[in-house]
Amino acid sequence: MRVRHTTEEFIVTGINYKKSDAAVRGQFAVNNEQYAALLATACQFGISDMFVLSTCNRTEIYGFAERPERFAELICSVCTGSPDTFAEMAYTKAGSEAATHLYRVAAGLDSQILGDYEILGQIKNAVKQARAAGFIGQYMDRLLGSVLQASKAIKTHTALSGGTVSVSFAAIQYIREYAESRGADPAGLKIALVGTGKIGRVTCRNILDYLHTHNICLINRTEATAQALAAELGLRSAPLSALAAEAALADIVLVSTNATEPVITAPHLAGSGQKLIIDISVPCNVADDAQRLPGITFVDVDQLSRIKDETLQKRSAEVPKALAIINEHMAEFSAWCHMRRHAPVIKEMKSKLMGIPFISPVLLCDHQHTGQEEKVQKVLNDFAVNIRNGNTPGCYYIQAINDLIA
Repeated sequence: MRVRHTTEEFIVTGINYKKSDAAVRGQFAVNNEQYAALLATACQFGISDMFVLSTCNRTEIYGFAERPERFAELICSVCTGSPDTFAEMAYTKAGSEAATHLYRVAAGLDSQILGDYEILGQIKNAVKQARAAGFIGQYMDRLLGSVLQASKAIKTHTALSGGTVSVSFAAIQYIREYAESRGADPAGLKIALVGTGKIGRVTCRNILDYLHTHNICLINRTEATAQALAAELGLRSAPLSALAAEAALADIVLVSTNATEPVITAPHLAGSGQKLIIDISVPCNVADDAQRLPGITFVDVDQLSRIKDETLQKRSAEVPKALAIINEHMAEFSAWCHMRRHAPVIKEMKSKLMGIPFISPVLLCDHQHTGQEEKVQKVLNDFAVNIRNGNTPGCYYIQAINDLIA
């Protein structure tokens, strides 16, 4: 039988951009294969309901454990980073503070680029995998439902995610500025996009929409994936084996892969002249020696996040509205948690009321029984309100009987 969890037991442990750079975060990034391994062993660490959120900004684990340290141990069991490094950079929040953190993360309030709405899809994907493995129970399901509703309300009723600012779009802005600083037309630059997963596809469409160029070559570990996107968008693709040749031809190499080891190495770029390399992967998929080659300008997600423009200024003004919406949804969730604690009392009350002889189903015909059930339910609703307001369920039993008789 599943444990009935409460907000007081809810925990989040993780690292993010506020204290660790992209290189450190990369040591604790969790890809799909690692996530599957992590879910397969979580029970051995005394962890029940949970999910792991791993993005370019953060790696966090939310849920319930015997003690918070078990979360860190689980993450470190599948990642390359050391437990000491994680402990130095990590934060742990518990109870309502942990729940508030999740609401803020999902809304984009805790992102490197304020209002980055891509985080919501990343949360949904992380939860989907955890749910398939049986790690999302009633409490987590209800909390996540509330969190997603709050995020959608913020998206609908505020301009927090207005405009087109995200890590992938920041890369486009950087390319435009890079071209202008050299007196070049961005549309005339040759671009090699390495990695055509979800973020890669978004980035590719941003290039088409905002740089107005089709001079793009798509490269992916699974060649068919790159070929399909290239056919859809009218672009060119190449196999991973042609990476060095395509990188040599390109003015810009944009990397959005999900590999655990660098995909771009020094031999891919050596002697190829002036070139801009943008890596929006975490962990970084461009080797250190490749980043330092003569003529190479290298940019990672931390540098991209420093963009400042009018869109971000407008978003900052929307933060109070977003927080007010979060507070409303948290209050509703808190009320549900409060009533959930009294569910056994309410169930027992219904049983007792239906068992009173003069309203017993045995003594009633079908239509009378239905009417009495409706009356009992109305009394139970009032009973639940009294519990919520007074938190003294025992005082209301006699009142409930009197209400039913009345």
